[in-house]
Amino acid sequence: MKGYKKYYGQKLFWYLLTLIFAVILNFVLPRLMPGDPVSAIAARAVGGMTDSTAIQKVINDYVEKFGINKPMYQQFFMWLGNVLKGDFGVSFSQYPRPVSDIINSAVWWTVALQLPAIIVGWLLGNILGAIAAYIRGVFDKAILPFFLFVSNIPAFGMATILLFVFSIKLGIAPASGGYGYDLIPNVSWTFVKSVIGHYQLPFWSIVLITIGGQAIGMRSMSIYELNADYVKYSRFLGIKDSKIVGYVFRNAMLPQITGLALSLGTMIGGALVAEIIFSYPGLGTTLLTAVTGQDYPLLSACTLIITIMVLIANLVVELLYGVIDPRVKANQQD
Repeated sequence: MKGYKKYYGQKLFWYLLTLIFAVILNFVLPRLMPGDPVSAIAARAVGGMTDSTAIQKVINDYVEKFGINKPMYQQFFMWLGNVLKGDFGVSFSQYPRPVSDIINSAVWWTVALQLPAIIVGWLLGNILGAIAAYIRGVFDKAILPFFLFVSNIPAFGMATILLFVFSIKLGIAPASGGYGYDLIPNVSWTFVKSVIGHYQLPFWSIVLITIGGQAIGMRSMSIYELNADYVKYSRFLGIKDSKIVGYVFRNAMLPQITGLALSLGTMIGGALVAEIIFSYPGLGTTLLTAVTGQDYPLLSACTLIITIMVLIANLVVELLYGVIDPRVKANQQD
């Protein structure tokens, strides 16, 4: 138990430290962007006004409301206090809509798309890698190299290829959005069918770029385990190959758990790009809107939510790894 406490304590400490730095950077970096979006909002509000005193008063009111007239460190602590209460402020680009409303409507689309896609890609990749190592033949000579090639295509490239082939050329899948533009979200088969149809291309674009990397890792570990001394000794004792293979692939799977944690990090990179390509109503598209609109509150909220999601997912995988692999406890006790 002492070994586990040390392992878990170290993991929690480093993840907490990472979160603190992420929160600070999350606040500071968007505010280093050039331009003044508050002035643009105020300019729209004073459109048609001719009294310079009244115009200046309106601008000052907006500056005071958004708190940009205060020093950066005061803005940070005000922002942090509000975030801890679930208040991310008001969106600049969609003023006066609260940022929390925008995030709530986008985050579940991202989770529902990316988490299943990454897990499915991870499972398929490990199955393919295990088969390529054990059976070899066409799996090792043709299918594995094909998926390895596909996985090296950039996320935006894979999304563009699927969009061109299955939407533009074949016309069998919708090109953009999370559901039909003529529909209002509701609990009905028509709406659910539309969501499933729009889900396919973004989902498979993420799955396909995940399979190859996981497969090559699983293949390498499986070959290493198949040539290990305990496998040769077990075969010498006459133990059935089916039972040996079960232990081999279970041992080979352990490093792949870490691979799953690394794959979850793609939620910041490639997987969000897929959302943008397909105009999927998740955090990727929302993040693009925030960047183009110089929307500091929305940009900070998006990056913070994504960071927290990735950190939690990685932490869960790391803690699970400590339970699955008994060598972790032994190493900590040493």
